[in-house]
Amino acid sequence: MSLVNHITVNHIRKLFLDYFARFDHEIAPSSPLVPHNDPTLMFTNAGMVQFKSVFTGVERRARPRAATAQKCVRAGGKHNDLDNVGYTARHLTFFEMLGNFSFGDYFKEGAIELAWGLVSKELALDKSRLLVTVYHDDDAAFDLWKKIAGFSEDRIIRIPTHDNFWSMGETGPCGPCSEIFYDQGEKFAGGPPGSPDEDGDRFIEFWNLVFMQYDQVTPEQRIALPRPSIDTGMGLERMAALMQGVGSVFETDLFVALIEAVAELTHVSPTGPQAASHRVIADHLRTSSFLVADGVTPSNEGRGYVLRRIMRRAMRHAQMLGAAEPLMWRLVPALVEEMGHAYPELQRAESLISDTLLTEETRFRTTLARGLAILDEETASLASGDRLPGETAFKLYDTYGFPLDLTEDALRPRGIGVEKEGFDTAMARQRAEARKAWAGSGETATEAVWFALKERVGATEFLGYDAEKSEGAVTALLKNGVETFSLKKGERGAVILNQTPFYGESGGQVGDTGELKGPGLLFRVEATHKKLGDLIVHEGVLEEAGEAGLAEGVTLVLEVDHERRRATRANHSATHILHEALRRVLGDHVQQKGSLVAPDRLRFDFTHPKPMAPEEIAEVERLANEIVQDNASVDTRLMAQEEAIASGARALFGEKYGDEVRVVAMGRKEATSGHAFSIELCGGTHVRRTGDIGLLSIVSEGAVASGVRRIEARTAEGARVGLVAQSKALAEIASLMRAPTEEAPARLAALLDDRKRLERELADAKRKLAMGGGDGEASQPITEVAGIKLFSRAVTGVESKDLKGLVDEAKKSIGSGVVAIANSAPDGKVGVVVGVTDDLTGRFSAVDFVRLAAEKLGGKGGGGRPDLAQAGGPDASAIDAALAAIGEALRAKAAQ
Repeated sequence: MSLVNHITVNHIRKLFLDYFARFDHEIAPSSPLVPHNDPTLMFTNAGMVQFKSVFTGVERRARPRAATAQKCVRAGGKHNDLDNVGYTARHLTFFEMLGNFSFGDYFKEGAIELAWGLVSKELALDKSRLLVTVYHDDDAAFDLWKKIAGFSEDRIIRIPTHDNFWSMGETGPCGPCSEIFYDQGEKFAGGPPGSPDEDGDRFIEFWNLVFMQYDQVTPEQRIALPRPSIDTGMGLERMAALMQGVGSVFETDLFVALIEAVAELTHVSPTGPQAASHRVIADHLRTSSFLVADGVTPSNEGRGYVLRRIMRRAMRHAQMLGAAEPLMWRLVPALVEEMGHAYPELQRAESLISDTLLTEETRFRTTLARGLAILDEETASLASGDRLPGETAFKLYDTYGFPLDLTEDALRPRGIGVEKEGFDTAMARQRAEARKAWAGSGETATEAVWFALKERVGATEFLGYDAEKSEGAVTALLKNGVETFSLKKGERGAVILNQTPFYGESGGQVGDTGELKGPGLLFRVEATHKKLGDLIVHEGVLEEAGEAGLAEGVTLVLEVDHERRRATRANHSATHILHEALRRVLGDHVQQKGSLVAPDRLRFDFTHPKPMAPEEIAEVERLANEIVQDNASVDTRLMAQEEAIASGARALFGEKYGDEVRVVAMGRKEATSGHAFSIELCGGTHVRRTGDIGLLSIVSEGAVASGVRRIEARTAEGARVGLVAQSKALAEIASLMRAPTEEAPARLAALLDDRKRLERELADAKRKLAMGGGDGEASQPITEVAGIKLFSRAVTGVESKDLKGLVDEAKKSIGSGVVAIANSAPDGKVGVVVGVTDDLTGRFSAVDFVRLAAEKLGGKGGGGRPDLAQAGGPDASAIDAALAAIGEALRAKAAQ
């Protein structure tokens, strides 16, 4: 073999991409490991995944040629190499796929010419060791290999099986393949492709060329594509092993560097009997780090569970190497050094990756120690070939958090299996008991439908931290709260998908709205809710559909309302900054008591014993905007809840958290505390930098309950619009007052003072008039009735609230007696207040007098105390009669 001396993995990657760039290929970046355009895949597992929509004709690219180095994971679903990793020469969970693509441009001849130029000239592989396969009836490819590479017919092997025919699915684009193999020589066992011994290591397939030339319309019908395309895939690690002349991908330079880092930290030789553990750790480190960098976090569902399983498998092998402390997080710098240049996301997420690995391994070591001790006790009497009872395995899982696959892994060296049937039976029994616990009444009973659905379809994978558009497969439909097989056009209902970028309402943040679209289908999402923690429900109406309607299993394009999400995101991040600003201005007693995060506003409730002073509000607003304008990055990390709280992160009121929590930090690190301005536990969506908030404007501050205040505020465009409206209103006020804008407040304050003065003067004049302040005896309202002074007067235009004050004044002026004042309002109604001085309340009651007046006025009742009572009626023409009735009653009672 002709080798390029000391060629590295990074060199091969660059060489490949540079080669195709010279042939007018656009070098497209690797897509994320979480595929947003293919809900059938758990992880991106091939280079063509990001171009799926191009191959199906849904999307068109500006340039018809592309080349990529695509990061891939095969550790879940039908592509799962996890159990083989570390024990074979080639299996990996994470790998890089080099590929070149033609979208209706060059076809077979161009693809074979480009491939041959790369392997024979750029990579300088020994031509005599190369051979290829073609699909058995692909005569065109057969002839082209003879023509371009000069291969004899015995080195072009026809393969009649589907190993050499690729398809995207049961229907859709498909076509024959041509694979390129390298013969490593007789020292390796195995035969050529198509032979009974083809699974050996002698003949290594390193590049697959897919000739996409057909459209599978139905399982029985296949037609030619109008624009045949090319999709190729070359495994970088496998090619590096060939180029570097080593028999295993783990002996290539990149893996050697990682394995040496493991050996240095564990002091265990990488070539001894524990070599497999070194390999597992090196591979799983790459997989875990790239998944975390792409937004996957360890959990007990979906992608998060696969990540956790990969992490814990590596951590188990670290323990087997004797690592006394968490190991994985200490290896991250070595990985970033090797791969960070090609994949900058590793550099950006280095601290997040390290923190996630440290948190997971710290917690796992406790689980591992406890579980292994119990496992040793339970299996002490078992020998090789025996099986651990399923009930015991389930107890380890349910009570101690020891996963089944970890139990199997721990028992494998002793040749002991697990009775999986018993484990499954115990799991089913637990689910049945949990389901019964939901059988109740009222609101609890209505939630039972979600419990049953989640048990059947599983949790919804949330993609919305990093995406606002993706694809998802419908897993369940509901109409009127009951599960249904389909929705028809115009019907309202709820859609559940296997994955979604839509945020379900929780933690004070409103749910997303948007569209779910497919061929002839449009479901308008009007609200998104979260049920049972991680079941995301899209509620709305099916606006467009054919006769079949919307049914389970359909794949839809999911698109969040971007502007609404952007505005909501800004408001949510602003609540975090506002919370910390309030604490710093008002004191550490400030705690969140509730919030609402909507696209047009935010509302924040907090503990504080009194109204905020204007200068306090201004200082909170100033401090918050200082953090916004600093435009620091918003960092999100996954941590154990206890660790997060201990580090100073604040939990949000009313929010429920799991063992792992998302910790959101905003603002630059401060010298005094050593951490960011704001650190909170939060599962919501946030801006990437504080500057994305734009501006925070406090609209109002007021009371909600005793000791609880509420601030309402706006951000970004909402704040701008609000401030513009305020500015316009101030300008209008200044114009009306014929004053410069800056003088308007002082001028208005003077006018208000004048108005208050005039109102006081008017009230004094009315009071004097009511109290008989005019000239002459006729104006005096005081008479004597049977020796008792009676102040009786009818007035108009006096505020009802002032009547009692007039009665009190009159009582003081007469010293001893009875006061009766009736006031006529503009609407014709009359109010009467009667007062009796304290020395006479033993003989007369104001309540008795006022009730007599109310009867004359057409009213009923009246009430108060013996010394002061009030009543009213609708007949203003009877005022004199009402006052006269009080006088007559006084005369009668005085005579008794």
